[in-house]
Amino acid sequence: MPIRAYVYLVITTLLWGGNTIAGKMALGHVSPMALSFGRWAVATLVIASISIPQIRKDWDVLKANWKLLIFYGTVGYAAFNGFLYTALKYTSAVNGAIEQGAIPVLIFVINFLLFRIRVSGIQILGFVISFAGAAVTASHGNLQTLLTLTLNYGDLLMGCAGLAYAAYTISLRWKPAVHWKSLMAMPALAAALTSLPLLWWEAGEGQMILPDTRGWLIILYCGLFPSLISQILYIKGVEGIGANRAGLFINLVPVFGTLLSITLLGETLEVFHVVALALVLGGIAIAEWGKPREPASATA
Repeated sequence: MPIRAYVYLVITTLLWGGNTIAGKMALGHVSPMALSFGRWAVATLVIASISIPQIRKDWDVLKANWKLLIFYGTVGYAAFNGFLYTALKYTSAVNGAIEQGAIPVLIFVINFLLFRIRVSGIQILGFVISFAGAAVTASHGNLQTLLTLTLNYGDLLMGCAGLAYAAYTISLRWKPAVHWKSLMAMPALAAALTSLPLLWWEAGEGQMILPDTRGWLIILYCGLFPSLISQILYIKGVEGIGANRAGLFINLVPVFGTLLSITLLGETLEVFHVVALALVLGGIAIAEWGKPREPASATA
């Protein structure tokens, strides 16, 4: 069993759940696009400070794959966060959480259409159960809430965010065989540079908030953990068990975000939190148990 890949993906989603809490704590202390640019600027500075010798060793491979690496940073990092942050200005947090849960479906569908990667019936059942856990979290245990949801411009942006991250996840199958330091450096720089137009747009709208002390601390957290460490672990997780199976772990993000809200923001632990966590983990376990028996080189 690929235990190491599971651990990587659980830590990844825990850090992404922490990113949700950071976003809540950032309100009034740093604006969304300033946070997005700041986190990738920090990630770029940190990775550059420790990776220059390794980049020199891998330079020929990096130069040959520069378009793919820029795609990772532009689409998987900057575009996803830009769409997400902007979408949540127009749509509800419930819609946002539910629509993020659609990312594993997009990964399944695109992988099948492009590469005919099989998905078993048991895997589909596992996905449905896992997605139900995300829905329980988003609706705070009241699934009737989901019947009243309406779609708007923000939901379209959330769909774009989901497509961006699904495309990024699937494209990891072509990642160059270089050290993780080199693999993160160019995409992080691309994410920082492509965040600049979004920052300019926010400033032009008169909505930019420069960070205060708390804002800087949040930027540092997001730059080191959700932006850098989690992306490295996610890449390794996808490498270990493939895009379809790794993508299913994304349903843990709203659950971890809620549990961290309880721990850090003093929210109350409810029965539905426990039920949601059990559903998500149970769905992942069922999907793993029911994965198609493919050759070791397959990425299902």
